[in-house]
Amino acid sequence: MAYEYENFLVEVRDHVAITTFNRPKALNALNAALVADLDKLVDELMADDDVWGVIFTGSGDKAFVAGADITELAELNAINAPKYARELQRVFLKVEEMTKPTIAAINGFCLGGGCEFAMSCHMRVASKKALIGQPEVHLGIIPGAMGTIRLPRLVGKGNAIEIILTGSFFKAKHALKMGLLNYVVDPEELIDKCMEIFQAIFKNGGLACRFALESIHHGLTMTPREGGNLEADLFGLAYATEDAREGLAAFVEKRDPEFHYK
Repeated sequence: MAYEYENFLVEVRDHVAITTFNRPKALNALNAALVADLDKLVDELMADDDVWGVIFTGSGDKAFVAGADITELAELNAINAPKYARELQRVFLKVEEMTKPTIAAINGFCLGGGCEFAMSCHMRVASKKALIGQPEVHLGIIPGAMGTIRLPRLVGKGNAIEIILTGSFFKAKHALKMGLLNYVVDPEELIDKCMEIFQAIFKNGGLACRFALESIHHGLTMTPREGGNLEADLFGLAYATEDAREGLAAFVEKRDPEFHYK
């Protein structure tokens, strides 16, 4: 499938779509056109059978996504700001709900809406040069793309309050300790590390990974009992797949399973 977008570059390598925010002169800041492209791009990536996983990264050597476009933020008011926030939330939720695993490869500034986008991805790997933060309070506003919702779930309430209320930029190593990141690597190793993670995932049953993502995502918004019921249903559904039959048989026969990931 050919991907042609003004604000994104897409390269499919070994079943992974390396998807690059492409506004380097604006430090890949989020504007309405980019968000509209992202909305359509997610649909295309989900429909592409050759794509099993997605890496999101930023063009240039300075930024992943440096935040929302300030010129657009400055035009908002108390009437249209909620609409703006809800549109960002809608598209980022679409990313979070993808049944193909996603990794944010954070190569530089990851601030404001950029941090909120990275948190909507399933995993996050950062360069040692990355700086991460939610500096909206410096502008007299608060995060609007679910930063106050996702961040406490990832790093805990106390850490989230510190990050949001100080508006400070945190180095990748500190963000790793707080639980915001999965790995921190040298800049030249960033994409390779993400590909390494995907190769480990692709050795497993594809439908099992999809069911697990669904259970994790929805379970976070449920009571333990509700989440357990969902998990049990998906556990049973997995048993109806060829992958389960192959995986269990391979274990009994002491051989490697032969999965067809997609």
